[in-house]
Amino acid sequence: MTTPNTDYQFMVDFHLPEVLSEEFMSLIPYQRAMINNYFKEGKLLNYALSLENSRLWAVFQANSELEVMDYLADLPLTEFMQVEINMLTFFNSKESSIPSFSMN
Repeated sequence: MTTPNTDYQFMVDFHLPEVLSEEFMSLIPYQRAMINNYFKEGKLLNYALSLENSRLWAVFQANSELEVMDYLADLPLTEFMQVEINMLTFFNSKESSIPSFSMN
């Protein structure tokens, strides 16, 4: 798939349920698969979890908040969590450094 042509980033703040049910836990592999696809497609820029705080954060690249809501609707765990979406004024991150390949 091609990377979306977008100019906006949105921070999604997820509040995990107090009790992680068996159903919730069984959907984690499907959630991870979708997250990996979103990274490959350029829809997702960051994804972080704090079980200690029962919070999950994700930064999406999209054309609108509605587009982000569509992405969230496809994630299997969204229905178990409260979400808050905020458009970011800017988003900076350090790109992971990959060692250069040398022919020497």
